Amino acid sequence: MMAPALAESAPESAFVAAKVQAYNDWQPGLDRIKVIAPSIYVLAPFAGNWSIESTLVHDSISGASPRWHSNISGASRMKDARTALDAKVTRYFDRGSIGLRGSNSNENDYRSNAVALEARLSSADNNTTWVAGIGVTRDTINPVNKLVVNEKKAVDDVMLGVTQAWTKNDLVQANLSYVRARGYFNDPYKLADKRPRSRDQSVALLRWNHFIDGDGDITTLAGTTVRSSYRFYSDTFGVRAHTAQVEWVKPINDRFSVIPSARYYTQSAANFYFDPVYDPEIGEPFPVGKPKYFSPDTRLSAYGAITLGAKVEWRVDSHWTADVKYERYEQRSNWRLGGNGSPGIAKLSAQFVQLGISRRF
Repeated sequence: MMAPALAESAPESAFVAAKVQAYNDWQPGLDRIKVIAPSIYVLAPFAGNWSIESTLVHDSISGASPRWHSNISGASRMKDARTALDAKVTRYFDRGSIGLRGSNSNENDYRSNAVALEARLSSADNNTTWVAGIGVTRDTINPVNKLVVNEKKAVDDVMLGVTQAWTKNDLVQANLSYVRARGYFNDPYKLADKRPRSRDQSVALLRWNHFIDGDGDITTLAGTTVRSSYRFYSDTFGVRAHTAQVEWVKPINDRFSVIPSARYYTQSAANFYFDPVYDPEIGEPFPVGKPKYFSPDTRLSAYGAITLGAKVEWRVDSHWTADVKYERYEQRSNWRLGGNGSPGIAKLSAQFVQLGISRRF
């Protein structure tokens, strides 16, 4: 059963988790990107009211992606590696906490550094927790084709949220965030790509976790938890996006749990995205006319996507836990909600596999 208390307190024991994630995507006629990403996470309390946590990730990336729209003849081959380190120190108080986070990410053509501050405060009855956070990120871009040298991107963000134990079985959360970004947003590996040098983003997130009372067997909902969420996103590029997700946490016995999940995502196209109709004089891949901004990047097109997945957790004993997770992603232009998607775009498929093991000390 979900506990009603939300009090902030330091972790009682150390925790270590190791994971390996594998991702690949493809479209008709082209195997695109493959990613292998091992990671390790460590959380440890110290000095009574403090904790430190850190994540180290190393991504190995290879494959190809179209240089415009879904064109496979012009796909650019690539191979890269990324190492990212994230660390957070938290100080706990009777009814709250303050955390300072720093992160660094390095790859062949992109370097990013970030710092964030987060504060949490719980109500006197510990049924409500408010959270506020600010963050600063500074990026440096040096593509291997030397199209630009030492380009910069600066991102500042703020977040406000509240989490409440609504009933003994219901936990609800609402977050609002705003991101102000300035600098270089072009994709230097795509032809005919010129984007504005500013992008402001607004996000609203709602979550609801509901526990269903009872001790039912594997075929019933009793004794399970349903996790649902909705996310709205908008930015000054003109993209409007909606994400709805649901997970069902089903304990099989004292050791095993199964967590099937489903997610639907839909977005409108950016204002400067152009369909695969090209200038009759200049030719492919340049847009008709002479717009100030333009991009053939299908990530900025209008589309819908469905992700189905499942996770199995095995509680080996009181210290060890293992898990395996699989997700399948399908993207189609005509799956966009509330209007036609962008025409002339090939379907995109992807799959994600994760293996993990953790130990609590």
